[in-house]
Amino acid sequence: MPDATTLIELDERIAIARSNLSELTEQAAAYSGAADEDRAASRIAEQQAQLDELLKQREKLAR
Repeated sequence: MPDATTLIELDERIAIARSNLSELTEQAAAYSGAADEDRAASRIAEQQAQLDELLKQREKLAR
């Protein structure tokens, strides 16, 4: 039978491991969110470029 000190040490290591897993899960979610934000920013930039081009074409036709 393990002594109390060993059990306490194991409990502390288990708590640390659980904490680490929780932090890693949060980081993974943040990375996923960042990737989504990058995709959204890319789409916005593409749409802005298209809008700019359309506005240039409209300006030329209005002259």
